[in-house]
Amino acid sequence: MGWGGVSVFLQRLGKKMNSSSLMWCSRLSPSASLLQFLPQLEEVDVSWNELIGGSLAALTSHLQQVSGIRTLRICSCRLNADDVTALGGVVAALPRLSLLDVSCNPQLSQEVDVGGFKQLASSLSHTTNLTTLRLQACGLTADGLYALGGSLRYLPSVRELDLSCNKQLSGGLSRLTCHLSHVTHLESLDLHLCCLSLSDLEQLSEFRPFTPLSLVVPNLRSVDVSWCKVVGGRLSLLLDSLKPSIILELRLSSCDLITDDLHHLASASRRGFLSSLRVLDLSYNGSVGDEGWSALFSAGGLGSLEDVDVSLRPSSSARCSAWLPSLLRALPRSAALARLALQRWTVGLEERRQLEFILRKRSVLLEWDQDGGELRGTEPEE
Repeated sequence: MGWGGVSVFLQRLGKKMNSSSLMWCSRLSPSASLLQFLPQLEEVDVSWNELIGGSLAALTSHLQQVSGIRTLRICSCRLNADDVTALGGVVAALPRLSLLDVSCNPQLSQEVDVGGFKQLASSLSHTTNLTTLRLQACGLTADGLYALGGSLRYLPSVRELDLSCNKQLSGGLSRLTCHLSHVTHLESLDLHLCCLSLSDLEQLSEFRPFTPLSLVVPNLRSVDVSWCKVVGGRLSLLLDSLKPSIILELRLSSCDLITDDLHHLASASRRGFLSSLRVLDLSYNGSVGDEGWSALFSAGGLGSLEDVDVSLRPSSSARCSAWLPSLLRALPRSAALARLALQRWTVGLEERRQLEFILRKRSVLLEWDQDGGELRGTEPEE
């Protein structure tokens, strides 16, 4: 369809119904002037459109005419410094914006000191209704975090902050954490694949002397530090920082956890700290010994769990016969369980039948290798 046909379609759409959502397909060259026919527009998604890179100003100049936009997604569009500057100017003109997602634009935070991301970060101070900010894989550095942190004091409504897959921010988390006290409603913090350093982990565990993360951000419910190897052997630091928060989701996939880490997790569980936990991801932590898994499942205090993943890496295989009895004894106390992932773990035929029978009666989704442990798949890049 040529743009003449698209123009006619959108004109009719604007005249005949109150359209609130607009998505441009990949590789489609958008005629931004057509936005005038959609005065009720609330959601714009132009993600995965390579033609936008270098020409975002042509779109943002018209977005200012649709001030009711609540959701703006511009992911993986090859945005450059000029695009980021243009985005900063339009964000300030969208007072109702509640979700901004500019993930997978690796040049987003380049040249922080000469405009671009610094201007965008500054513009966020005008979006006082913002609840979700996603900056995954945007090349964020410590300087970028500092620029972002300065705007957080104006964003008390933010509930979800996604900074994942930004490996260059390693060692610079303190540039952000000193401002987190302003984000009093923060519920979800995603730092997976950020290559956190020991100093970063210490920042999470203690913002100021004797002030843990849970006191600074009291509403925190979800934490993801997966693929951050520094957590291995130091999980107690993170757990102490989260007390006494009501954590609902804890993701620790591929963190090089060891048996002692699982003992700390079991201890927290026995004391009731994890009684509200719904999602627990401990996958790809093959360094944990049988004793650690047994301690966790024997501890109790996990009655609210709905989703548990203790799968091994695709290139691994191990027997779980030593700790499976502890899991079987724990299942009656896990009434909310809906999914259990045990991929790459192998057991005897009788044990397998017993577990499958128990979970089938309760309609729990069991994910493990049907052939008893055949290696399959490939391991995701870190």
